[in-house]
Amino acid sequence: MELLNIDCLGKRLRLEGSLAGWQQLFWGNHLVSERPASADNEGVHAHIFQVRLVPEATTAQVEIPQAQELTIALETNLQWQPFAIAYRLLINNEVVNAGSRNTRDIEQQVPEIKQGATRKVSLIGFASLGFKLLKSAKLLKVILAAGSLAAYSWLFSFKFAVALLLCLIIHEYGHIRAMKYFGMKTKGIYLIPFVGGLALTEDKINTRWQDVVISIMGPCFGLLLSFGLLIAYLLTDNMLFAGLANFNALLNLINLLPIMPLDGGHILKSICFSANNRLALVLLTLGSALGILACYFLHLTFLAFFLFLGCIEIAAEWRLRHQSALLPLDRYGQIFSGIWYLLVIVGFVGIMWYFASSGDELLSTPMKILQS
Repeated sequence: MELLNIDCLGKRLRLEGSLAGWQQLFWGNHLVSERPASADNEGVHAHIFQVRLVPEATTAQVEIPQAQELTIALETNLQWQPFAIAYRLLINNEVVNAGSRNTRDIEQQVPEIKQGATRKVSLIGFASLGFKLLKSAKLLKVILAAGSLAAYSWLFSFKFAVALLLCLIIHEYGHIRAMKYFGMKTKGIYLIPFVGGLALTEDKINTRWQDVVISIMGPCFGLLLSFGLLIAYLLTDNMLFAGLANFNALLNLINLLPIMPLDGGHILKSICFSANNRLALVLLTLGSALGILACYFLHLTFLAFFLFLGCIEIAAEWRLRHQSALLPLDRYGQIFSGIWYLLVIVGFVGIMWYFASSGDELLSTPMKILQS
């Protein structure tokens, strides 16, 4: 990830690094200093390199009366969790720039070099690429929305299809609001028949916290909608409100399953991949095991099975966590995100449990799916 990007003698001085411990310093497009991966990757370090400048290259920072060798040093004091970096730029032992950066600065930055992370080829990936290519076409949104309305009307009824699309829009709007909170440019919501919806942005996320908030805000808006529909049902005794509240809870709960590319997969992966010591790994493993056992004893077999699959998927990628270009969560961020995630799940399960206890066969269907 890009840790620092400042001016140095008319060129950009860019420091990149990762939690694994490696750091690379670029002056312009040239690699001028490098530190290999090491467990001792925090604290005070210095990158030192030399450049030869001629008088024409004189800048406002340093006067160069004649061609000479300049010694440039970038001193940093780095802390990962919570993230903070203080720096000093020295030219011939003279301080010309100094400052500090924190997590908020990383969230708002636009990296100069786009990260070239390898992504698995999938149908969802191709679909996402297609939507990105056509995201400026408003007609595409209308066509997809009409296709979704026709598809769900064929499966259910026109009235229920309209209500279902409203549920999807509110869920995706939660993602949009989170993106805007972080200052990202959004391209709106795309409704995809038989799939759901997509909230697209032009920008890339820089931190695990952004990934958690953007991912969980969709289900949070969905939870508020289900509670609102539940209240409407209690006040009017209209079964349409009950069915929508229940079905919306099931859809959002499935979306919170800890498997990629669902929202739950992004959330749990960000929490787990932010852990950087054995104690955190043990606690995460213990918590996952207790979650699976709790789901099993509560007869929520569906959730227990996919929670188990999600843990396997995350464990398989555990060694790659340090290669991520995303700034990790600190300890409090991990705990807060985990509690937030569990509370949203409990909220949806509680709504479904309430309707299942009513004795109505149709309203019991979502809970039976979880117990299947």
